[in-house]
Amino acid sequence: MAKIPILIKEGRVDVSAIDELIIGIDLGTTNSLVAIAKDNKPEIIIQDGSSALVPSIIHFAEDASIIVGNEAKAKLIEAPERTIYSAKRLMGKSFNDLSEMHQHLAYEIIESSEEELVKVRVGTEFFTPIELSSKILAELKLRVEENLKRKVSKAVITVPAYFNDAQRQATRDAGKLAGLEVLRIVNEPTAASLAYGLGRADEDKIIAVYDLGGGTFDVSILNLQSGIFEVLSTNGDTFLGGDDFDQAIINFWISKYNLDFADLKKNKSLMQKFRISAEKAKKELTDADTFTIKIGKHNLTITKLEFESIIHELVERTINSCSAALNDAAIEKEEIDEIIMVGGSTRVPLVKKEVSKFFGKEVNDSIDPDQVVALGAAIQADILAGKQTGVLLLDITPLSLGIETMGGLMDTIIPRNSKIPAKQTRQYTTSLDGQTNLKITVFQGERDLVEHNRKLGEFILSGIPPMPAGLPKVDISFIIDADGVLLVKAKETRSNTNTAMTIKSQYGISEEEMAKMLMDSIQNAKSDMDARALLEAKNEGNSMLKSVEKFLKDNQTYLKENQVLKINTFISELKELISGKDKNLIHSKITEINNYTEPLANEALTRIIKNEISN
Repeated sequence: MAKIPILIKEGRVDVSAIDELIIGIDLGTTNSLVAIAKDNKPEIIIQDGSSALVPSIIHFAEDASIIVGNEAKAKLIEAPERTIYSAKRLMGKSFNDLSEMHQHLAYEIIESSEEELVKVRVGTEFFTPIELSSKILAELKLRVEENLKRKVSKAVITVPAYFNDAQRQATRDAGKLAGLEVLRIVNEPTAASLAYGLGRADEDKIIAVYDLGGGTFDVSILNLQSGIFEVLSTNGDTFLGGDDFDQAIINFWISKYNLDFADLKKNKSLMQKFRISAEKAKKELTDADTFTIKIGKHNLTITKLEFESIIHELVERTINSCSAALNDAAIEKEEIDEIIMVGGSTRVPLVKKEVSKFFGKEVNDSIDPDQVVALGAAIQADILAGKQTGVLLLDITPLSLGIETMGGLMDTIIPRNSKIPAKQTRQYTTSLDGQTNLKITVFQGERDLVEHNRKLGEFILSGIPPMPAGLPKVDISFIIDADGVLLVKAKETRSNTNTAMTIKSQYGISEEEMAKMLMDSIQNAKSDMDARALLEAKNEGNSMLKSVEKFLKDNQTYLKENQVLKINTFISELKELISGKDKNLIHSKITEINNYTEPLANEALTRIIKNEISN
């Protein structure tokens, strides 16, 4: 086997050995794009004369085939329950996070538990947002390969600056599942700045990047000095974007024409027609004064003035974020040299008007706001490939670092290619009642199961006060200093019990071993993800069993005989499924149990409250 020319510690390929292509991807809520750099100049990949934009839509056909992009968009009305859009909004989110959103979706999202991330149900199958996003990334990868007639395996992917660690890790995992080694997750504002040619060694500027896409908004204040990008502050909302403008139009029509929202919700195809028409209205009102359309028996109209009136509050929320970002950066408006506009929703005239008014100067939208982030991602990829200089890339972690969780899963705390020094903290809890010790085992690697990664060490956090399972709160912190030394700390927050372990720099792995670990993670991504999904389903199933058995024990005297029989049947069925290998059947049974026991649990809670009041 030939040696793979990857300079892991520098986060780039060895171009002296092979001229390997690294693609830049803008994974968007509404649309996604892919770009490459040719002769140090970025360009968007366009396939067969079609649009540069690939709609971020996935359709799961009845025959098990999967369609992504424009063809999938055409299925929004005829098969809305099997056509998934806005998957980016689901990344790193729980069901509770999506309480406002899910009622407007044509497809079904599933609650697993308060701590778990949301899943999407399509027929009898369940998909995570990571799996959904990987379908879009795989389509973009294929687009490049067909266009250039060559294979690609490495990418830079952009995310909103406001994305948290869970959302960034989910994006990395989606890339891996699509067969891509994600060399760097880049903030969209940084990518946009690169596309505008900012941040070169001879340039000193303070800029504001206003990024309003289909599903997310963020504003970042950047200090560009001598080729170094320093983010002074970031503010925004991962649930504010063009989708909300569309929903505002739908709500306006429902109110104006006295439509029944409950009836609309029942007819998913009709709801999709309203959503698509609202998006069309938003776009046309950029230039037109009035928009009119007929949907079924309804003739719907909205004027530009009405549109601006109903979205004014949403736009004002973005302006408040701009103000907060300036305050956090300790910068006055007058100190901002340039305002860059990013995202298709910045085409709305009211948005440009209000942003310009707030900052007191004209905004810069000279580069297509839909394409600017992907173009910047391609430039960042070119920098990582060593083909451009003058922009500082800080030292990064060579491989991901994490701990073992239930079922032998690897939970990454600091992803590979994270800038160092770095610090990340995550909170965990106990799985057994009265548990007083917690073993923390640290691993390094890119595989989903710890058995495939390299164990770095382990220690015991002892002295945890005995409490019911799930009640202790254990913060585990990974801290890497500038020399690459890793310090792992564990602290039970209620009792202040703590301990720590130090692991030395680079951990004795050669560059060739690192490269092999990375290649293994890409080649086994599908099987790893399937194994992780099955283990997570089993863990969730076991957690459900404990909860239901406890509920049955505590409430058996109040339950009817047929209810006890039904719950015991559920318990037996779930135990049998957990011993099998079908995650979808486990999730289906969990959902069935939840639907049956929720009313019974509410009755029990009402009974407890009444007893407390009477006592």
